[in-house]
Amino acid sequence: MADWLERFVKDGTIGETQLEEARQMASNIGITVEDALVRLGYISGSDLGRAQAAEFNYEYIELEGKQIPNSVIELVMESMARENVVIPTGLDGESVVIAMHNPNNIDVLDKLRFVLNRDIKVVMAPMESIQGAINRHYGQTETESVDTMISEFTETAIEFTETEAKAAQKGDDDDSAPIIRLANLIISEAVQMRASDIHIEPFEDRIRIRYRIDGSLIERDSPPKRLLAALLSRFKIMASMDISEKRRCQDGRIKTRMGTKEFDLRVSIIPTNHGQAVVMRILDRDNIKIGIRNLGFSEDNYRSFQNIIRRPNGIFLVTGPTGSGKTTTLYSALGELNRPDRKIITAEDPVEYYLPGINQVEVKHSIGFDFAMIIKSMLRQAPNVILVGEIRDTETGEMAVQASLTGHLVFSTLHTNDAPGSITRLIDMGVQPFLVASSLMAVMAQRLVRVVCDKCREPYQPTPEEIDFFQINDEELEEGEWVRGKGCNACQHTGFKGRRAVFELMTMNSTLREMAFNSEPSQNIRRQARLFGMRTLVDDARDKAMAGLTTLSEVLKLSKGGH
Repeated sequence: MADWLERFVKDGTIGETQLEEARQMASNIGITVEDALVRLGYISGSDLGRAQAAEFNYEYIELEGKQIPNSVIELVMESMARENVVIPTGLDGESVVIAMHNPNNIDVLDKLRFVLNRDIKVVMAPMESIQGAINRHYGQTETESVDTMISEFTETAIEFTETEAKAAQKGDDDDSAPIIRLANLIISEAVQMRASDIHIEPFEDRIRIRYRIDGSLIERDSPPKRLLAALLSRFKIMASMDISEKRRCQDGRIKTRMGTKEFDLRVSIIPTNHGQAVVMRILDRDNIKIGIRNLGFSEDNYRSFQNIIRRPNGIFLVTGPTGSGKTTTLYSALGELNRPDRKIITAEDPVEYYLPGINQVEVKHSIGFDFAMIIKSMLRQAPNVILVGEIRDTETGEMAVQASLTGHLVFSTLHTNDAPGSITRLIDMGVQPFLVASSLMAVMAQRLVRVVCDKCREPYQPTPEEIDFFQINDEELEEGEWVRGKGCNACQHTGFKGRRAVFELMTMNSTLREMAFNSEPSQNIRRQARLFGMRTLVDDARDKAMAGLTTLSEVLKLSKGGH
């Protein structure tokens, strides 16, 4: 164990249990233990940076709020800074001071010495801080930020129809073209800000660009309307779409790399009254490697989940609205089951993440290759585990049931508000009640709640209204770690950074099966499930607020149907 890690354990910053959890996560997704500790929120990036700097005998630098002169920034090209996650911070005599998160990377140091032809003095800073500083400062030189590029385009009268034509012909050959740089910067900025989606929407006199961060849409500066055609062409080229098609919907995929990480972007374009609108879903491959242990289960739910996914047959449903983390949960389960002695096949619309060792089939509605047909064909492949992306109709539901009754473990998703409502939904869809009762082994509803920012969290006392609404007793009030975020640059002054799943796991038993067989209303099933110990979404979120992960305001939003 590293010296700094030992110090964290000795001074009580982290416990042995937390350290073991981080080690398990690091092993599961192929990252360092220290990165796992930061991701889990047990230590901050700043704490890690200072400890590592002391370990390696380097100076630690705080980049947040630091202004670096343009003359220094210009010493290192943006492409080199972004690729290697480094930034020049100043001069020390004839030496250039370079901030790095990994000072032991000899290749990067040699490259910098060769390019700069000067001595290098290394200081340490967290990776996130360096990436943030890169975004801020390279935007101050020339046109290398979204805001400054949009400002430049607004102030000039450049017509981009010619640029559009050139971009269509050249593809990626000329990365210096203004529109190409702007398109790349929109994507890189969204990734750096941890956005899950990019929305580009045309209106009568402007283009609106918004990023969805932690479930909330944040608006960026609006480019002039005349840039729309050129931007659309660029994104279509990147996603291998037909740039001449302007009347029909199109879907595509973009593969990109930011630093050492690879991202996939699922692109959807639809025609609107004022032009074509673009939505790009950012798919971070690391999300699906998180591992079941780190999804956010309580101990009881974790044990139940592990038992469910190891059953030989039956249907397991995960429910929730779009963007509630259903895919991450199911992919984590598949990753746990992905062993040489099991054959796993998935049917998805579309395939979001590519999983090694798993047969993934994409729905193609244009040729009639839908979920029901894929399941029918799957069964001839003799799989052990089947994942059906979504049960949308009677035929798909019945095929999934039949697959489970013939000895297959079936995972799928459904759009319902809670776990008990899934039984009613399947029956309303046309699946026979006796089939639902005999095949369904468990249903899990989930949502995502925002996590309090680690850098600006502060303790607070719940209000009398909150105490009354959530029925918090004196013991819970005393023992609970009640926190909230003040708002800082790290969280865009929201007080939240990141999200954590909350769950409602209903495991079927003889009583619940009988109620399903009799087509009883979902509220009756829900009442009975709670008597058997089911924790609701609000219960789980309340526990996480009490543990200092989220706030009671987030729980309140969830209780009122928000997500």
